[in-house]
Amino acid sequence: MDKLNKVEIKTTDAPSAIGPYSQGIVAGPFVYSSGQIPADPKTGEITGGISEQTFQSLTNLKAVVEAGGSDMEHVIKTTVFLKNMDDFAAMNEVYAKFFSEGIKPARSAVQVAKLPKDVLVEIEAIALVK
Repeated sequence: MDKLNKVEIKTTDAPSAIGPYSQGIVAGPFVYSSGQIPADPKTGEITGGISEQTFQSLTNLKAVVEAGGSDMEHVIKTTVFLKNMDDFAAMNEVYAKFFSEGIKPARSAVQVAKLPKDVLVEIEAIALVK
């Protein structure tokens, strides 16, 4: 840890940051992820509708959380950014599969005007380090 007691998370299992930010940060007992879009970490491609994009965003999120020393069961808060709130039910169906065990995290879901690379969904999280 540096003097600020924070460590940058870097993993090839999630897309690289496309700007001046980190994939995530470990600070104290918490993992803070950046928003994860549905880009394939190997190719950078974005494909599919809301269900496929939610699955890929959560797969990327899981990779960042795990690289930070946690797992999806230890996620305590998520924020879901949707291009269209009409996609909420389809997103929620996929989301539920990633948080099927134990206490579900607190969550906010909001519709936004536009997301990076014009994706349909972006998801960020805060987790407890295991």
